[in-house]
Amino acid sequence: MAKKISMTGDIVIRRGTITDVDSIYAALLRLGAHIGAHQEITSTADDLRRYGFGEKPAFSTLIAEVGGEFAGLCLSFPIFSTWMGRPGVYIQDLYVEDRFRGRKIGEKLLRRVARDCRRDGGAYLRLSVDTDNDGAKAFYEKLGIGWAHYEQTQKIVGEAFFAFADAAQDGETE
Repeated sequence: MAKKISMTGDIVIRRGTITDVDSIYAALLRLGAHIGAHQEITSTADDLRRYGFGEKPAFSTLIAEVGGEFAGLCLSFPIFSTWMGRPGVYIQDLYVEDRFRGRKIGEKLLRRVARDCRRDGGAYLRLSVDTDNDGAKAFYEKLGIGWAHYEQTQKIVGEAFFAFADAAQDGETE
């Protein structure tokens, strides 16, 4: 029998811990499926444990819970703007379970990340939106997080990245 979820329960936002990795990973898989890019996810839960909760964490997470149930997450990492001379935060993933949408959980997660960033001297928040995710675009615009018309995200991954990184350069020193 399915466990009933209280839709009137308080929303709790807390830091993710290593014990949350399986829930975080499952949410990332659902996010990938939601945007039709599940085949792009090659990470594992062990990757998240190693790089997010090891000696030098590469990212941090906030977990939203409603009535003790996982409701969503925001995965982010610090960045720095040389043009502003200030730190900021990059939102890598924002996900809210379908059954909890419409309760401002995504907004609460983003505002908490922004508040924590500001507390640490940060002055900006960045994120990318999947090209076809019109719902996310509208959500971010409604919050005042606009599209940066003067830039475009570029990337190199996998074998192409390894070949690029490993190519010898003239005059290079360690």
